[in-house]
Amino acid sequence: MTTLVRPFVHRPHASMRLLCLPHAGGGASAYRGWATELPDGIELWAVQPPGREDRVMTPPLAHMDDLLNDLVPAVVPLLDRPFALFGHSMGAVVAWELARALQQLEAGSPVRLFVSGSVPPQIRDVPERPLHTLSDDELCDRLREWGATPEAVLADPELMALFLPVIRADLAVVESRVHRTEPLLTCPVTAYGGTEDGSVGSDVLARWGEVTTGPSNCRMFPGDHFFPHSARSAVLADITDRLGADSLYGKAGTA
Repeated sequence: MTTLVRPFVHRPHASMRLLCLPHAGGGASAYRGWATELPDGIELWAVQPPGREDRVMTPPLAHMDDLLNDLVPAVVPLLDRPFALFGHSMGAVVAWELARALQQLEAGSPVRLFVSGSVPPQIRDVPERPLHTLSDDELCDRLREWGATPEAVLADPELMALFLPVIRADLAVVESRVHRTEPLLTCPVTAYGGTEDGSVGSDVLARWGEVTTGPSNCRMFPGDHFFPHSARSAVLADITDRLGADSLYGKAGTA
């Protein structure tokens, strides 16, 4: 399969679609396990950016505008029923930009945007030396510090030759992005964080409320930066509850 956006389960009678965007270096498979835990009323879709997993032969994209230019036309055909967006880390910023692009085009607005493990875009600082400009050795050292890449992968030159261009491009998508404050979203925004993730605390997560005119809230779950996987059942239960409220009460949802 080479498609940018793909379903993990076909539920033709589902009342809502949930589209998930992965973290930097990640792929659609990060959400594969979610399909069986979501109720039949939610159809799970995921974004598979180029350069990874089954799209390894397609060059990765290093600019937000290029990614959006591919994403928007791929997503529009899915908007024939209510939809929500979920993005983790880098994926949260991409999901926010996607929601704004769809809203501006009047193609549709998500019933809720879920952002996870991410500093909100209006306060995101790019390091004096952007991470995507580091040498291969320096970037490997940084990946080792983050602890998200298995040591067996970091020690394998052939695997790293495939992985480094992907993570470098993903970092560039966020670091080269020019921030525009407008337009604000109109949908509810829910921000999630991990209690052991020192880079994104609840006070920072709360500022995601500044990107929308709708209601917003944040919730913390036990775990580090990758809590959506370690605390998956609790995260999915909260998503399900909120989407149930949104489908009952309309776009305004509940905070």
